[in-house]
Amino acid sequence: MTAQPQITVLGLGTGDENQLTLGAWRKLEAAGNRGGSLYLRTQEHPMVSMLDHHGIRYESFDAVYEANDRFDRVYETIADELMAKAKLPEAGEILYAVPGHPMVAERTVQLLRERCSSEGILLTLLGGESFLDQAFLRLGFDPIEGFQLLDGTALSPYMLNPQLHTVIGQVYDTFTASDVKLTLMELYPDDYPVTVGHALGVAGEERVREVPLYELDRVEGYGNLSLVWVPRTESEIVRKRTFARLHEIVEILRSPEGCPWDREQTHQSLRRNLIEEAYEVLETIDEDDPDHLREELGDLLLQVMLHAQIEADEGSFTVFDVIAELNDKLVRRHPHVFGTQSAEDAEEALGNWQQIKEEEKRSKGIEPEAQSVLAGVPRELPGLLKAYKLQKKAAAVGFDWKTLDEVLPVVESELEEVRDAIRRLGRAEQQEELGDLLFAVVNLARFLKIEPEEAMADANRKFSRRFGYIETRLREQGKKWEHTGLQEMEELWQEAKKVQKSAGL
Repeated sequence: MTAQPQITVLGLGTGDENQLTLGAWRKLEAAGNRGGSLYLRTQEHPMVSMLDHHGIRYESFDAVYEANDRFDRVYETIADELMAKAKLPEAGEILYAVPGHPMVAERTVQLLRERCSSEGILLTLLGGESFLDQAFLRLGFDPIEGFQLLDGTALSPYMLNPQLHTVIGQVYDTFTASDVKLTLMELYPDDYPVTVGHALGVAGEERVREVPLYELDRVEGYGNLSLVWVPRTESEIVRKRTFARLHEIVEILRSPEGCPWDREQTHQSLRRNLIEEAYEVLETIDEDDPDHLREELGDLLLQVMLHAQIEADEGSFTVFDVIAELNDKLVRRHPHVFGTQSAEDAEEALGNWQQIKEEEKRSKGIEPEAQSVLAGVPRELPGLLKAYKLQKKAAAVGFDWKTLDEVLPVVESELEEVRDAIRRLGRAEQQEELGDLLFAVVNLARFLKIEPEEAMADANRKFSRRFGYIETRLREQGKKWEHTGLQEMEELWQEAKKVQKSAGL
């Protein structure tokens, strides 16, 4: 009867031979003396010198690291080779020794745990001292305060929580340290104190150094036994850059101990604020002022947070439900990014989007074919923008003029009807005809591929600049509006046009 293939993973600890158990040492001796059954993930570990001193034979996978430029390939290759060796008829028990503890920062062990059972291989794990044990001892923090362990080769700003002690392992070299530094700088100040630990607990090799964050990649000696510790903080300087702090502040403002004004707000009372903040964002975009845009985007985000918090107070949903639904929608409506579909250009991507929207409606019991072609245009949109969207929807089913030459006479005709209404009809009819004229002008803008709201915004800015020029000139002359005739204002207006046109405004 053939024995079941077997792999035993043993942790070599942090490098202090005094911390290696007698049982682990005997296991290493037995495997090494058998020959061909002791494998090390890497030879770069303090315990290897002890193996050499006692003549214990082993093989390492260091060559795999040299042959691959990506860690995931390294780990996959090591796991594959170990399982293949274990299945050889003469293999017996394969002993795989890894630095530290087998279950801490050991991707190869995780791969073995995932695969050995289905391959008919018996996997056994024997613990060893983890580098975390030495980190807690040497760096002097208590993990009960809040702690996270992260991989320096796959670090992301989204993983960071300043209220937790953060230990970052796998900081093998200066390049990895540089990537870690840049990621941490997304949240922490450049001068935030961090600690680098090399070979913690290894006599004669341990080095611990605290440096400001910006010097992290200037520290020498990075290697397999290096880590970075980022101490936890409640500092407002750091926490204010997190979404969690924003959520907390809005909760406080709406709480019984918070602001009376914020507590009184409802969806209805905040309607105007939401509209105004959205328009202020648009204004800063037109100004091309990044600093002002950053501020106004924050004000707009506050409106979203307040509306979500009102519902949270009622027990309906929270801002995290809003985020989850948005994330689901973005992934679902971009199958060419997150799925198997393709989109070669923006038009094809938009087509995917519209098709998925219709499928979503059907899943809710809404038949898109039974809806009006004009459905989906928000009721509260500004007039010019709403006209533009209504016309685009109608044009999509063929209800449209064919050429620009057909549109211009319509504008002229509507203008003539406004003149006729002014001559013969009352205010209600004049308003109706004026609306028809504006609607026709929006049609003209659409054929010219000009957003009417943008054109109107440009005209408003131009008027404000020229009117401001008149105000400035009158102040310079010591004149007031009541002492200035229309003719003089018109002359200054023409002067403003010339000055500002020559300045490219």
